[in-house]
Amino acid sequence: MTKRNFTVIENEWIMLKDGTRLAARIWMPEGADQAPVPAVFEYLPYRKRDGTCLRDESTYPVFAEAGIAGVRVDIRGSGESDGVIDGEYTPRELTDGYELIEWIAAQPWSNGKVGMMGISWGGFNCLQVAALKPPALKAVISIASTVDRYNDDIHYKNGTHLSAQLSWAATMLAYQSRAPDPALVGDKWKQMWMERLENEPYFMEEWLEHQRRDEFWKHGSICEDFADFPVPALVIAGWADGYRNTPIKAIEGLGDKAKAMIGPWVHKYPHFAWPKPRADFHGEAIAWWNKWLRDEDTGADKLPQMRAYIQDGPKPSIRREFDPGFWIAKDEWQQPEMQTYYVDQFGGLDEGMPIAGATGQDIYIRSPLDTGTASGEWFTLKPDAEMAGDQRVDDAGSLVFETAPLTKAVTALGQPVLTLDVACDDDWANLIARIVDIHPDGTATRVTFGVLNLAHRDGNAEPKAMEKGKKTQIRLVLDALGYNFREGHRIRLSLSTSYWPMVLPAPTDPGLTIDRASIGLALPLLGEHQRITVPEPENPDPLPKYIDLEPGETARSVLRDLTNGVTDYTIYEDTGLSRHPDTGLATRQIRDELWSIANGDPLSMTGTSTWTCDMQRDDISLRTITVSTIACTKEEWLISGSITAFEGEKEIFDKTFDKRIPRDFM
Repeated sequence: MTKRNFTVIENEWIMLKDGTRLAARIWMPEGADQAPVPAVFEYLPYRKRDGTCLRDESTYPVFAEAGIAGVRVDIRGSGESDGVIDGEYTPRELTDGYELIEWIAAQPWSNGKVGMMGISWGGFNCLQVAALKPPALKAVISIASTVDRYNDDIHYKNGTHLSAQLSWAATMLAYQSRAPDPALVGDKWKQMWMERLENEPYFMEEWLEHQRRDEFWKHGSICEDFADFPVPALVIAGWADGYRNTPIKAIEGLGDKAKAMIGPWVHKYPHFAWPKPRADFHGEAIAWWNKWLRDEDTGADKLPQMRAYIQDGPKPSIRREFDPGFWIAKDEWQQPEMQTYYVDQFGGLDEGMPIAGATGQDIYIRSPLDTGTASGEWFTLKPDAEMAGDQRVDDAGSLVFETAPLTKAVTALGQPVLTLDVACDDDWANLIARIVDIHPDGTATRVTFGVLNLAHRDGNAEPKAMEKGKKTQIRLVLDALGYNFREGHRIRLSLSTSYWPMVLPAPTDPGLTIDRASIGLALPLLGEHQRITVPEPENPDPLPKYIDLEPGETARSVLRDLTNGVTDYTIYEDTGLSRHPDTGLATRQIRDELWSIANGDPLSMTGTSTWTCDMQRDDISLRTITVSTIACTKEEWLISGSITAFEGEKEIFDKTFDKRIPRDFM
């Protein structure tokens, strides 16, 4: 491939039809004014100037050298763009995206064909904007995203309330409270900042008003109408991330329109993600864009429908740099053959048939409320304690069943299914199931897990109370896995009624009675496949280097107060202060989060997330401090927040708010 020079347009104003001005950063290939080029569009609220500049500067220059323009736009109300954000994936956001694609396609340097890509928010909205069918949009690459906003995102999961909902609301409150860069927007910067501080919404208030899968969540969920999705989609995820189900769901729903890739990674682009091995995302993407935006025969349309990295016995560690394993491909994805394990008469897991006519198999489980401290984050950004740790600490509060040491390896790819009969003495409770790889030395690696609010056992749209004390058959689909259980290892099924702090507790703690004879765990077998090689990036350190002014820090700990029966889970993340060498802008973000719960009292649960965001240059020193909290009663969620802003040492803004929202079978 012949490389071309390029220029960077640091800030391009794009005027929407309603007069709102959005800010774009553009990487323009040399000669585009003479020979128009395709463009790739990414559209985020994370601030192109200082939020995503590292990853943008690792990718868009490579695209531009390959003759593909990169257009990175700040969503309305974020970064340097005008206005105030109005929520997540709102109709206004998506129609703005449609209009931006029209603008790109109409530029004299454009060949009229646009691709859209992104990770997380950008991975979500590229699918959602594509569903609106802008004519110039020809293909998408969606990384760490979802096709179902209710059940595979950071808010709820099978009717359980994820603590990540507070963490994410706090993150967005902090992100959106920051000022635009005066160097780009000029004298109006402070007016824009005040408008945001006064009017930005607290996202969790809206999310908590929709605790079941209603029209709010159906909006933007392309699974509602897979058949009408118009363009080819390359869908990528990592086993260490919460969005691991999406590639499988995409190829099952979109068929030949979608190609799936799942690696061992956390929530990062594959060319700089952990754990290794990485993938050459730039090469993948350029081949994808050249096929669909230039009509070149790159083979992108002939890729296997599924490529997956099969993890081969990784162990939890303080930092998981590399996962052993191997890449496989399936030209066509089909529903896998399932191998089912049942609980035998001795309490172990075994292939074969359930115990015929077994009686006296009921067992009661009520996990300690702090079971789950080894769960890690729901979505992970680093391969450290954000990833699930050794499961022995959580298994101590769980009901566990396991196989004998395997006489031959079992290799699985897909979503496991657990069926069992349970009885509950209250309207609902939470059930958590984990599949754990037990190494010969006893180390316990969480392979995958599933969670279920029993009121949502028949679906997430219309929860209903359990019939108290009556055995009810439950079917729980766990998250996807790609894993080789080695010979000599054991497969463990761990069941608990708590998984805190990842999952917030139900208002009562009734426990569950489980019929052991009813338990069936179906593992999806890998089946026919090809071993393949996935190219890794040539550059092992592809992110640019900025000027470090003050070091960062990461800390995560669990404190069990044995005297008072209280467990605290603390998270501290400091990015450090760093300066961009070209813009002179120095930024820092600090997240300080505390979760607390008392033994035996689910209503004691509290969460507080405090963010401090600094923005400095010779002529400015700006800071915002935001605090977001959640607590509960039996009937209500109690949320509150505050924003305080400083210019230099002077406090220039302060706002507090609180809200009580009824619990809805949650």
